[in-house]
Parts: sequence; structure tokens; C-alpha cells
Amino acid sequence: MIELRGLTKRYGDVLAVSDLTFDVRPGIVTGFLGPNGSGKSTTMRMILGLDAPSAGTAAVRGRRYADLPCPMREVGALLDARAVYGMRSARTHLRCLAQSNGIPPARVEEVLDLVGLTGVARRRVATFSLGMSQRLGVAAALLGDPGILIFDEPVNGLDPEGIRWIRTLMRDLAAEGRTVLVSSHLMSEMALTAHHLVVIGRGRLVADTPLDDFAATATVLVRTPDAAALAALLTAHGADVDPGPGGVLLVTGMDAPGIGELAAADGLVLYELTPGRASLEEAFMELTRDTVEYAPREGVTR
Repeated sequence: MIELRGLTKRYGDVLAVSDLTFDVRPGIVTGFLGPNGSGKSTTMRMILGLDAPSAGTAAVRGRRYADLPCPMREVGALLDARAVYGMRSARTHLRCLAQSNGIPPARVEEVLDLVGLTGVARRRVATFSLGMSQRLGVAAALLGDPGILIFDEPVNGLDPEGIRWIRTLMRDLAAEGRTVLVSSHLMSEMALTAHHLVVIGRGRLVADTPLDDFAATATVLVRTPDAAALAALLTAHGADVDPGPGGVLLVTGMDAPGIGELAAADGLVLYELTPGRASLEEAFMELTRDTVEYAPREGVTR
């Protein structure tokens, strides 16, 4: 588990992270979201001991990262895929990491195979594409077979097959009982990958909630020849109803099963009952619209 308590970071007069408190639990993929400049990378760096907090604590398995005797066996991380000495081969890079943490050399070959880099393991890292560098970064994160994994934008540079692979990998790691924290700007990927979301804006916690609750049911479309009667019935039971043309009703505040049961009990005919769902992107944009640090001016073309 990762535990943040009152985590705060200042750079001079700039408050990058402000009083963050949340847990990242094992067994699920936790998506870490926020607009550009919201403090996600700074938070991850503090978890890994790369930046010192101005206040508060970040603990992995109850200890600071700096106090872990063999950190790669406890926590695996990918923050910057290009932060590798380019003149080394992929295999040599991983062997150096393994030796520094007492990891058997055989594990290097295992992770190279796992990420699909065995065939290019002798190539210098400087010749790798961004996608290949991402795979190497994932291999390094997995090297110590850790119980906690942290990924910052892991799908950058990956082709569609690679994106699908990393998505499946993260969910499989969580299914093994590991703690997985992943940040991404791709809402479509988070919708397919994450079980739980932590959202921050301007360094402050905005949401800490299961994915299904974050992108909650928005509107149910109902088509009926008894529009007026059904609208009155639904309104009487606390729903909000917006009538449309052709017997269409847009209903909020009640789910599709509830609407269907009320209509059936009152003998009202339904031609269509379609639950609508706010997309993760729509929910994210609505929640963080007041915390965007860098917003373009609208209507400016030159």
C-alpha cells in the first residue's frame, strides 16, 4: 500500500502539492489524474524519495522509500523512459540495476522476454524508439518483482498493440494482489484500465473514488407513447424529466431498471429504455475545469 498524509511541496512561492491525503490500495489499478501542472509528477517523485516534501509524509508499506533496504524489490517505477545511459545495451542496463539490488541475473532475461525486447537486448538504448524505451522502463520496474508499481504516462510512444499490452499487464499485476498507481492523460485508457481514480487539481485532492462512481450514470433515454403520463409518474418519484420530440424523455436521477419497474407497475408502454453514461473524459473535464493551470484562449486564430 502507498499512504500519503498531508503531503505538501513548495518551490519558493509556488505551492505544487497541497496537503494531499489518500491511499493507493493493493489488488486494484489506481488511476492518478489531473490537468497539466496539477502536481502528479511531483507527487510521484515524493513517493519515490526523489523530491523531499515540504510537509507531510509519503510511505510505501509503512516506510519511507529511502528507508527500504532493497528498494527495487519493494517498489518498481517508471517516471521517465529516456532517463537511461544511452551507450549501454538494454541487457547491460538491466544487469547493472539487478546487481545494485541483489537481483539474480536470470531475472534480467525474464523481464526482457516479458516486455518483448529479447531480440534487441544487445542494442544500445540510444537507438531505441520512445515505445521501445517505454518497454525497457517497464522491464526495469518489474525487475525486482515488487509488490508496488508506479507508472507515469506508460503508454506514451506505444503503438496500439503496445497500449493493449500495457493495459492488460497493469490489470494482471493488480489481480496478483500488487499495488498499481498509474498516471495518464488518455481518459479512454483509464476508463479501460483503472478500477479506482485519484484526481488532483492545482496540487489539491479533487476526487478519490471508484471509477464507476466517478463516471456515474448521467441520463436515461426513454421513448414511449405515454410520454406525459410517464413524465408525471417519474417526477412524482423524484426524477428530473426533460421531454423531447416523438415521445422521448431524458431522465436523470433514476436508473433504467427503476424507470422500467415504475412504467410496468403503471401499465405504461416503453419503446426504448437506454441508460446513458457520462464518459470519463466528460466527467474529468467537468470536475477539473476550475483547476486548469494552462488553458488556451478561445477564438484566437493568429
